[in-house]
Amino acid sequence: MTGFQSNSQQSTEKYQLTIDQIQSSPVEHALYEPDDSPLFGDPAETALENILPAGRHTTYGYEPLPNDAYVESEGSFYQIKYIVTGRQQLERQVVRVDTVPQEQVPDDSILVETLERPSARVIKILHSYTVSGGESGSAELLRDDGYVLRRPSEGESRLASGELDGQVVTMTDSGPWAYRVEVTTEQLTETAHTALTVEVANSQGEFREVVFGSRIDADLSPSELPTEPREILEQAIANRTYSEEAPISGAFDRLLDLLGLGTVDTAENGKLLWYDDEFYRYGLYIDTE
Repeated sequence: MTGFQSNSQQSTEKYQLTIDQIQSSPVEHALYEPDDSPLFGDPAETALENILPAGRHTTYGYEPLPNDAYVESEGSFYQIKYIVTGRQQLERQVVRVDTVPQEQVPDDSILVETLERPSARVIKILHSYTVSGGESGSAELLRDDGYVLRRPSEGESRLASGELDGQVVTMTDSGPWAYRVEVTTEQLTETAHTALTVEVANSQGEFREVVFGSRIDADLSPSELPTEPREILEQAIANRTYSEEAPISGAFDRLLDLLGLGTVDTAENGKLLWYDDEFYRYGLYIDTE
């Protein structure tokens, strides 16, 4: 029958394993180092100075260091932990935005890219939240549709100074996204997050065992792998990728199990592999075509 298309056509699933070599060692990779930005690096450095080797550092409403990160001090190795030590009423500045129609954007509007990072980042977070209807990943950074200025560099920004209060900020030179900024001062109850350290090792050898036990997702050696899964893994390493369409082969299925990827539904990435004395990051993506 002309024009007839079967409804029995089935989509095809493609399984793609990706592997990239990491140039640092597992120990180096596991250790946390603050970046050099005033926004995140400066408060992190201050916190580390206060908690190493056995101190405490309290911040209100935010955590300057990543929880469970590993750090080193004078040959010993520690893991960062947080405990909640109360709450406190504090005066905070809160930033909100209202959408401005394109035809109402004034000539003196400010392009977001001309702002320094502490201010630009806040506007971009609020933009993402607005255009997604509150469904963006940045929603968790907001409080009642507003961004609370908590970090030291945010408190020294143009937003905190009031310079941008009432101003219109645009996301592009001529695009449709423009916002009028509102900065208010409010009394907020802020949670006290206290950072401290727990010593986990007092030598690099001991710390390596900690890292392999806590951070390495798959520790495999060529001699322990069955021949066919080993060949697939080494092909994936050489080419940085390997893929099969469903139904996948038994050897590939076995390799995915050994890598801890046997139960992945659509995607898993950022996994760490130690294989044949080399260090890799790997992931699996399942695409339906």
